[in-house]
Amino acid sequence: MNVTWKLPDGTRQSAEVENGTNMMQAAVANNIPGIIGECGGTLSCATCHVYVAEDWQEKTGGTNDFEDAMLDVAEAERCDSSRLSCQIEASDALDGLVLIVPSP
Repeated sequence: MNVTWKLPDGTRQSAEVENGTNMMQAAVANNIPGIIGECGGTLSCATCHVYVAEDWQEKTGGTNDFEDAMLDVAEAERCDSSRLSCQIEASDALDGLVLIVPSP
């Protein structure tokens, strides 16, 4: 599947991502600036915070209670489209997904 990250400076980076890979792993593997993934996807750092583009919010689903709590400690401002990218898994249904990397 293809995913695009829109960076704070307005540029975009796209990559092919294998199904089953979470978006934090994909971002780190593709050197996406602003996605650190310090905890490796264990829901304990919020350094993979992204905003899901409006057209994709329903398809990526909502947060669980733990993700919701972790988003409260994210460095960038939280909004309705905020997600931890480690909790979004690549699948054919998400081909073309657009994630917005928040400004620090």
